Amino acid sequence: MPNYQTTPKIAFTDLLLRDHPDAAAWIKGNTQNPKLSGMVKFYHTTYGGVLVEAQIFGLPNIETPGSSNFYAMHIHESGDCSDDFAHTGMHYNPKNASHPDHAGDMPPLLGNQGYAFSVFYDKRFTIPEIIGKAVIIHEKPDDFTSQPAGNAGQKIGCGEIRWVV
Repeated sequence: MPNYQTTPKIAFTDLLLRDHPDAAAWIKGNTQNPKLSGMVKFYHTTYGGVLVEAQIFGLPNIETPGSSNFYAMHIHESGDCSDDFAHTGMHYNPKNASHPDHAGDMPPLLGNQGYAFSVFYDKRFTIPEIIGKAVIIHEKPDDFTSQPAGNAGQKIGCGEIRWVV
């Protein structure tokens, strides 16, 4: 029998299978996207970073059979999702870096007929640093060039990041 060593993939898979995140953001849609919902979960890892899992339903391309669209996803400074997310501020950017190097810049979501699932590992923030901030989903993909925020368009989904008890 082969001797398997624990790799990050094995450790990350174990975290996801246990499904007990340290923090989470329940995503809700704006006025134009009331069916948009989902959860973004944050797991502390033994590798000094954060494993992020996003599962989003009701993205705008849900009515188009076979469609695939990209949507930007970022952490914003404030978790205030009121007024169609007008008070969430800019991207979380504690090092005052240029876009797309903000700590709050995350990989885009690939929506397939309204559904997106993503998992990634990030060492640019810790979970305590992002509590009270918001996960924002934008109507367009991030172009990873335009300043200050990637020309991602309107905020269509928002959720405050909170500790999971």
